Amino acid sequence: MTQPSFFESTHGTRIAYHKTEGAGPGVVFLGGFMSDMEGSKALTLEAYCRQMGRSFLRFDYMGHGQSSGVFADGTIGLWTQDALAVLDALTQGPQILVGSSMGGWVSLLAAKARRSRVKALVGIAAAPDFTTRHWEELSAEDRQTISRTGRLEVYSEYGPDPYIFTRDLFDDGWKNRVNHGPIHLDIPVRLIQGTEDPDVPWQTAISIAANLTGNDTEVILVPGGDHRLSRDVDLKRLVRVVDELARDIG
Repeated sequence: MTQPSFFESTHGTRIAYHKTEGAGPGVVFLGGFMSDMEGSKALTLEAYCRQMGRSFLRFDYMGHGQSSGVFADGTIGLWTQDALAVLDALTQGPQILVGSSMGGWVSLLAAKARRSRVKALVGIAAAPDFTTRHWEELSAEDRQTISRTGRLEVYSEYGPDPYIFTRDLFDDGWKNRVNHGPIHLDIPVRLIQGTEDPDVPWQTAISIAANLTGNDTEVILVPGGDHRLSRDVDLKRLVRVVDELARDIG
């Protein structure tokens, strides 16, 4: 694993990133909740972009991977600031955002904030507003824990470290909801979603598509697909989707 470069954002995050120089439109990968930029989807897209001579950027949000900060101090709003900072400072010209899980939420927020720069968006098990859904699914005991201590630790199959949900994360997530009404974006959007995803119901992709106001949205349902969508067949599909968008834009 090569050492990353670092970018000092004006809002205080020392953001770790890897950038591949090349032609446009560029591709920016936005990872998920408690993920980092070293996953197979990010690395596969990086290899594709290098092969095609296309610019590519992957990075870690505050408190993720090799970036500065404490994960539990992060919120959707702060992680979106990180995404906008790297988009503004480290990319040029039109960009395609590829967001995995929470990265799909951040991508939607970033696309709305940088309409002149973001020309297409790919969501992989995109999870906008997942904090609202998660809060509704919590038990009364878990809600009391958050109210009393300000945080809740939840263990999962994805690793030994618990997912940390804070009161600030839930409050900020509510303020940054995007999938509760029309999503005013007029760009190509591709939503890749597994039907057996245990974390994001496949109906989420349908609701995002229904709320998008543009006329170039496609939902790609993967029968039996899980949340990560990182099998070889999934990675090849992802490259095909990004390549098609890049060729259309280019």
